[in-house]
Amino acid sequence: MGCYNINIRSLLLLCGLISFTTQKDVPDAFKHPPSEAVDNVNPLIGNGGDSPNGSGGMIPSSSPPFAMTRWVAQTSENYVSVTPYNYTATSIHGFQATHQPAIWMGESGQVVISPGAGQVQPKFDNRGMSFTHENEVITASYYSVNLNAIEGGQILAEQSSTSRVGHLRFTFTDTRQPYVLVEATRASVLRSEDPFNLTYPHGSVFINPDTHEISGSNPERQDFIIAPVSTPAKRWSGYFCARFDQPFASWGVSKNGTLFDGQTSGNGTLLSGYVTFSPEVVEVSIRIGVSFISIEQARMNLDMEIPDGNTLEDTATATRSAWAEKLELIKIKGASKDQLQTFYTGFFHTLQYPYEQSEYGQYYSGYDDAVHQGVSYTGYSNWDTYRAEWAWLILFAPDKIPGMVQSMLQDYKEVGYIATCSMELFSSTARRVVGTHADSLIAEAVLKGMAGFDLETAWEAVYNDATRPPVNDTTTVYFDRQENVDYEVRAGLTSVYEEKGWVADDIHSESASRTLDYSYDDFAVSVLAGLLNKSEEEQFFRQRSLQNPFTIFNSLTGFMEARNASGSWAGPDNGWTEGDEWAYTFDVVHDIPGLIAHKGGNATFVNFLDEHFDGGHNDHTNEPSHHIPYLYSLAGAASKSQSHIRQIAESDYNASVNGLSGNEDCGQMSAWYLFSALGFYPVNPVSGLYVVGSPFFDEVEIQFPLSNATSLQIISEGAPSKPFVNSLTINGADIPSPIISHNQLLDGGRFEFIMSSQPQAWGSSTLYLKNNTVGDKSLCAILSIDAVSNRT
Repeated sequence: MGCYNINIRSLLLLCGLISFTTQKDVPDAFKHPPSEAVDNVNPLIGNGGDSPNGSGGMIPSSSPPFAMTRWVAQTSENYVSVTPYNYTATSIHGFQATHQPAIWMGESGQVVISPGAGQVQPKFDNRGMSFTHENEVITASYYSVNLNAIEGGQILAEQSSTSRVGHLRFTFTDTRQPYVLVEATRASVLRSEDPFNLTYPHGSVFINPDTHEISGSNPERQDFIIAPVSTPAKRWSGYFCARFDQPFASWGVSKNGTLFDGQTSGNGTLLSGYVTFSPEVVEVSIRIGVSFISIEQARMNLDMEIPDGNTLEDTATATRSAWAEKLELIKIKGASKDQLQTFYTGFFHTLQYPYEQSEYGQYYSGYDDAVHQGVSYTGYSNWDTYRAEWAWLILFAPDKIPGMVQSMLQDYKEVGYIATCSMELFSSTARRVVGTHADSLIAEAVLKGMAGFDLETAWEAVYNDATRPPVNDTTTVYFDRQENVDYEVRAGLTSVYEEKGWVADDIHSESASRTLDYSYDDFAVSVLAGLLNKSEEEQFFRQRSLQNPFTIFNSLTGFMEARNASGSWAGPDNGWTEGDEWAYTFDVVHDIPGLIAHKGGNATFVNFLDEHFDGGHNDHTNEPSHHIPYLYSLAGAASKSQSHIRQIAESDYNASVNGLSGNEDCGQMSAWYLFSALGFYPVNPVSGLYVVGSPFFDEVEIQFPLSNATSLQIISEGAPSKPFVNSLTINGADIPSPIISHNQLLDGGRFEFIMSSQPQAWGSSTLYLKNNTVGDKSLCAILSIDAVSNRT
């Protein structure tokens, strides 16, 4: 998601301009427990480039899976399209507890810890200290860097964290008097196109020398301008409580850049608290809890997660253990060092979203501006993640799925809709994505056996999505990041879609994309209805899902095209969300057989795919293209899928700082690579089936957390140099078509691929038998109504 698709990685690599500088070795104390998988995580992948926009938008944080807060060294004051850390920077200005969910969203409720020596420097531009990457240590659970103090000497800064608590340690060598500044509020950038358009949030800070604490609040919400007008979340704030292990020599408050020595509290803008230490002090440790509820809750979070007496080594070990528990579920043989780093860093990325919002049984909700009991998550980015990231989480983090679904249902109860893009801790943004893809997430979870949430409430919520239009549906355009509007949900539902089958381009933005997304969501609703034995609703939504996509198929051009309310064509360039007519003509993932029929059969469809790829139309930097290489397999041309999957993996992913060609988008970009590396991909997520591609490695062993089997072995000897599949057997049984089921994965055993360096006939009847039918029944089943019969 996002319009930040500058793909400079390949050019920079060819020119030899971007590479990782050799870092310091990880200290032995931070290598426990031993884990080859965790050692292969490189958090810098997807962070480089001449701007953050061109390389994934990820940051080298040192927090555990699904952490509420990610701690990271601060090189920039972040906002929409700018991350807090970028590899091209040469100075560090502090260490930030960031809640920026993705590069295309803004920051909210953050706090920054900035060490220094000598004169206290509260301003961002003045407090930066130079560093080199040779003096950094960056792992999934521990970060350290040597900083050149402004008035001489060095400060060794070390960092780890739990979900809600940061743990920092500063060692001062040959410096002036040590101090630490805690920044509560700063100037806040409103819009990425104008970084000088600022607001000034009013925060608070409190210093308690007796308890060695600095606490406070920060109400910054950079994306409040696109929040729904009916739920302004006026009481929203981030809170913090920092506890130091050394007594304070002096203290004070900074307001608008002016220091007020001796003050123990303050309120206002550009606000910080600071403390100094005796010149004899050489090491200071800080634990800082954060909360979206209160300062008291931040303090409780601190005591719960990193109690007094816990060392930085203890914290880092616990966080490394949490990563090892997940990443060690997959073991790989036959991969290069770069491939291992690409894979396990991708795995690392996918387990960061959605992330925890609740705090030990309670959570703040911006929908009604109140604190509730329960488990809550945020950072879903459903438009991106329904495609493969959610399927990945169901396989490898099934223990989190019930809470994540329940969180969506709580959203529904509190506001009347499931958030289309729950991204900023307090509520959905009013306008960021099209479609109601929570329908897909919930249907897929139920289809694949997830439990622990109320099914009737789930049905009520997705039915509401599919039938209840937004306020002022016929008069609100809902263009990208539109301000001063309410919840978007299915804009256009009543204006034309219900009656004629398409969203009208002369009424709503991105109308053609909406039409196709709503159709897929209708299919997901029908799947859930079938699972819950609601046959009448199943039939209604199934029929609507299969008819409506083709109301915008222009048979004269052979492409999908937006239509006006009158039925007239709106033009090939109108109505698209982060894509074009090429990408979206293939976007009928729930009815590929129907699409093949409209294109004239298998052979002509394969030719059309060839035109798409050969003409340079495939844009893997954005999600609408992710499933397209797999469509060859559904038209009897699997060898072409295999070829293009490998080409994309090689051109758009690697272990460099620019190793992601597009924004990570809350795990989806990496989820494509991970599934593809294993050899299959969920083209239609609510089918319960996967399309087989081309496994990348000689051997992979997987232990699915919910599987009763010992493990799943994927054997594909020679795969690194042989991209084509000659045959596939599962536990000795031949698999004639490139389709496998979710149950087959969980049943485990042995998937054995015979690989070849040349294209093979397996799954490629269209190429080898000149077959121009609309696919055989086994292939049609994946995305047709028969797919749901494969219920798990």
